[in-house]
Amino acid sequence: MQEEKVQHDRIEQEGMESFSDLFEASVTPVQVGDIVKGSIVAIDKDTVTVDIGYKSEGVIPLKEFRTQGEEISVSEGDELDVYVESTGGDSGELRLSFERARESTVWKAIEEAYQASGPVQGTIVGRVKGGLKVDLGVSAFLPGSHVDIRPTRSLERYVGETMEFAVLKFNRARGNVVVSRKALLEKEQAVLREETLKVIEEGVILEGVVKNVTDYGAFVDLGGIDGLLHVTDMSWGRVSHPSKVVSSGDVLRVVVLKYDPEAKRISLGLKQLHDDPWMTIAERLFPGSRVRGKAVSLTDYGAFIEIEEGVEGLVHVSEMSWTKRVTHPSQILSIGEEVDVVVLALDPENRRISLGLKQVSPNPWELLPIEHPVGTRVSGKVTSLTDFGVFVNVKEGIDGLIHISDLHWTKKVKHPSELLKKGDEVEAVVLAIDVSNERLSLGLKQAQEDPWENMAARYPVGTRIHGKVTNVTDFGVFVGIEDGIEGLVHVPQLSRERVENPRDLFQPGTELEAEVTQVDNRERRISLSIRSLIHSAEKEEMQQYMADSSSGSHFSLGDVLNAEIGAKKADADDDSTE
Repeated sequence: MQEEKVQHDRIEQEGMESFSDLFEASVTPVQVGDIVKGSIVAIDKDTVTVDIGYKSEGVIPLKEFRTQGEEISVSEGDELDVYVESTGGDSGELRLSFERARESTVWKAIEEAYQASGPVQGTIVGRVKGGLKVDLGVSAFLPGSHVDIRPTRSLERYVGETMEFAVLKFNRARGNVVVSRKALLEKEQAVLREETLKVIEEGVILEGVVKNVTDYGAFVDLGGIDGLLHVTDMSWGRVSHPSKVVSSGDVLRVVVLKYDPEAKRISLGLKQLHDDPWMTIAERLFPGSRVRGKAVSLTDYGAFIEIEEGVEGLVHVSEMSWTKRVTHPSQILSIGEEVDVVVLALDPENRRISLGLKQVSPNPWELLPIEHPVGTRVSGKVTSLTDFGVFVNVKEGIDGLIHISDLHWTKKVKHPSELLKKGDEVEAVVLAIDVSNERLSLGLKQAQEDPWENMAARYPVGTRIHGKVTNVTDFGVFVGIEDGIEGLVHVPQLSRERVENPRDLFQPGTELEAEVTQVDNRERRISLSIRSLIHSAEKEEMQQYMADSSSGSHFSLGDVLNAEIGAKKADADDDSTE
């Protein structure tokens, strides 16, 4: 019996050892630091239980699975990689970490990327001193000089962007990683450049992206290599600035104009993809044709009008208005304004078109002789006064000149301001119209009757006038008869006695009486005589005497004869004096 019991215990012990060996064989062998796959079997209040196939299940703090919004990012049944922090020794307690597994995987990827010069993906999460902070799973630094191939002023615009980077250096122990986007771009660019250079030659049409716009053109990325699209090759027409045609980021089809393999310089053209409109412009336009265009440029001497894409003509300032004196085109036009113009001259060979703006409407100067022929009266306002006359506006844009000699019939006007001032309304007569030279002559005095036309009737010979001396000269005395009209008393006619110097007898302002002896309407002269006035007075006295004697006065015939002889002798003496 005793032997049987010993044998039974021995068999049972061997069975237990055999089962233990079988169980140990089925357990996944793990060591601290291993990264293994596991499956979530339970999620508790503070922990997540994970089965990795070990003899016991491992636990991970729940906080490792919380997002920034405090949400749980996993569910039961999810498979994930975990890091073995402790196997628990004989006690079998297994501690795991999800974060350390993820970090370990990231560091491994960083190391592999560094060794293989490959890319790692990350998200730029913020701006730091000298560059940007990048989340690769671990924090990395992106220097500002390595953000792009070209220097960039605004680093903030990259925040939030997910992209690939090259690893410049890393230190896992210190947790330092430095990355570069520029290095990857340069590598990609080099590959693209080689491919582009295989097909590039003059005349080839390529597609590119505008990288940068300057004052003289735009640089276009053709695929790893840049070409210059000069402003003169952007359009057949005038381009004030390249930014008016292209912008950064635009995708363009361009043609290679020149290629220098040694200097790696490429000249591109955009306008060359279309026919030159100047080659066929003569088929569409001719002198006298009327077209509509848009003002695209204003200069001191005129305005450039785009009449079709790539074709511009010049409206000179002299062709902008029939009547206005245009000193700058901005007085008439503004940039972008659409206007009708007339083709004045066409020179396709030199790419020039002369346009006229005023020719769209009738020339008011050509209508002037019809509307206001010579001799008609016009009304207008005085616009300016000069030493030689007055300008009067008779209609919009047309001024006529009243010469100083045509201001008054009788007054000797030294300056127009003696009669008129700016703004006065006047009525004048059209004297002459010069359409070719755009000149209009007006007369103010002609709008009134010429006082000299009936002067002889108003002052017949023998008329006695009373006036004031206006001027004394060596040859006689001028006497004012009426406004602006003077008569002249020659020296012999001043007195019956001999007069050596008129100034001894008369001064300006002296009042005197004289008799009209001659009126010359043509020469506009009136001759006066004081001597004739005296003679006429004596005749009147004689006639009075005779009348008195016939009525019984005591005068003898001898008295009458003596008086007559004395008068004749006096006249003879006067004539000899002259």
